[in-house]
Amino acid sequence: MGCILKGGGGLHPRMRVGAVLLAAGEGSRLGGVVKPAIRLQGVPLINRALFALSGAGVDEVAVVLGHGADQLAPLVEAFPVTVVRNERWREGQAGSVCAGLEALRGPFDAVVVCLADQPLLNAQDVTALIAAYKKRSHGSIVVPIWQGRRGNPVILDWAERDAVLGGQARLGCRHLIDSAPERVVAFEAPNDHFVVDLDTPDDLEALQRRLGTPLQLPAAVAAA
Repeated sequence: MGCILKGGGGLHPRMRVGAVLLAAGEGSRLGGVVKPAIRLQGVPLINRALFALSGAGVDEVAVVLGHGADQLAPLVEAFPVTVVRNERWREGQAGSVCAGLEALRGPFDAVVVCLADQPLLNAQDVTALIAAYKKRSHGSIVVPIWQGRRGNPVILDWAERDAVLGGQARLGCRHLIDSAPERVVAFEAPNDHFVVDLDTPDDLEALQRRLGTPLQLPAAVAAA
């Protein structure tokens, strides 16, 4: 995306950071609604995620589409991103992560793996995550934690790419921190933006109450 990294970096050298934006899931608990196309204050969530990544200085983004790809593709066509269609999205998130990592041209110092249904995540949050990665004393993967809950995005060293592609590291594992303590560092997040997503009708209602504004839901798409 080509922005200069802003804030949170101190005297640390400028890093090249790539990102994988995951927007391939079915949204089954929302009846097939294409979650990244949900609009908050008129802006689709997938666009909000791209604004956050760009504002944090990410250099390149691979957007992975699957369920509802035809609905999402027009929303990102104006952005300088690589769009990947994961035809095997039904097999789970791990395949979409791999598809995105393979699409990044690189090389990078680090890669942010981000979900497209985190409505509160902003550029400052992503910048804080990148800063935590730069300041870590050990490890190669940084995972945000809010009040004991694991969140997203995660950021990993480019050298971890081969382990993920080879199946030795599963970034979606809930027990990632416990399973590889020598490689994974917990980042104590400054707010709950890292753990708020939209998986269920209750999540939608809670966010609308919190923000005092309605969400605009797109038409549901039946899984082909």
